[in-house]
Amino acid sequence: MSVLVNKDSKVIVQGFTGSEGTFHAGQMIEYGTNVVGGVTPGKGGQSHLDRPVFNTVTEAVEKAGANVSIIFVPPAFAADAIMEAAEAGIGVIICITEGIPTKDMILVKQYLSDKSSILVGPNCPGVITPGEAKVGIMPGFVFKEGNIGIVSKSGTLTYEAADQVVKAGLGITTAIGIGGDPIIGTNTKEAVEMLMNDPETKGIIMIGEIGGSMEADAANWIKAHGTKPVVGFIAGQTAPAGRTMGHAGAIVGGADDTAEAKMKILRACGITVADSPAEIGKLMADLMK
Repeated sequence: MSVLVNKDSKVIVQGFTGSEGTFHAGQMIEYGTNVVGGVTPGKGGQSHLDRPVFNTVTEAVEKAGANVSIIFVPPAFAADAIMEAAEAGIGVIICITEGIPTKDMILVKQYLSDKSSILVGPNCPGVITPGEAKVGIMPGFVFKEGNIGIVSKSGTLTYEAADQVVKAGLGITTAIGIGGDPIIGTNTKEAVEMLMNDPETKGIIMIGEIGGSMEADAANWIKAHGTKPVVGFIAGQTAPAGRTMGHAGAIVGGADDTAEAKMKILRACGITVADSPAEIGKLMADLMK
């Protein structure tokens, strides 16, 4: 079992023939992901990486049965790419693009409000279900199959947590990199809820950072509805107030969105909190005994 992507997912790549799309599509195909084609307007009918190229997402849905899309489109055009995928009925849209204007993402969120599509990202590493599908830019060799779910704002910390989980003798059901922009599709609570509802996932690692209220919202949901052990980590413990740190969404405003305040909330909600990322794997292994 998994969430969002699996071996049966039919994946298309928007921005397929560009340099980023080409490189990462090749990596996904090599991993074993079921990439059924890609979309580059004006290049429909061609073949790329031994896969068909379509002019539109609708064409990819109609001809290849696509139900998952990963987007490698420049920032100025990425919002339109997301909305095109949703309009075509793609169930899971994963947007890797960094630097999409906030005003564009406001329009995207409004557009998706009455659609059935799930958006992950933007500015994220993607989603991986080890051994089944890698729909993203993560190093696939780090991830091994198992029963721990990972939700993270940080791509790098996603890989670090996965590596620790594996070295602790465990493995991963699905890892979801939700992205660190101010406006994203799937938030921390929603991703945690998916994994909490997945029968194969027995424990969850939740990695957040300074800025915003997503981790607190997720923690309160876990306190009320959680049925599985959760290890949490908050990045940015030494960040100076008022400064953006790495992600556009990581800005410390008031007293409630510092790392210290978030860690306190997580502990109050029954989450086991790692003070250092080096502790994540061991804490999860201890909870699974």
